[in-house]
Amino acid sequence: MGISGALLWLAQKQIPMGTSYAVWTGIGAAGTFLVGILFYGDATSLARYFGVLLIISGVIVLKLAH
Repeated sequence: MGISGALLWLAQKQIPMGTSYAVWTGIGAAGTFLVGILFYGDATSLARYFGVLLIISGVIVLKLAH
């Protein structure tokens, strides 16, 4: 957790705070989704995959717009 916060702090030195935080939380949300499916047997659905795709797409757009 500490390493994650330190990396966010470093990212905020290079890109705007809003963008870096959105990327950080988006990666965390998508990563948590995948860990839940792969290791904890969470249920999947097309809607859940679409939601994660939207998160990842939003992160990409924010990064490219910078």
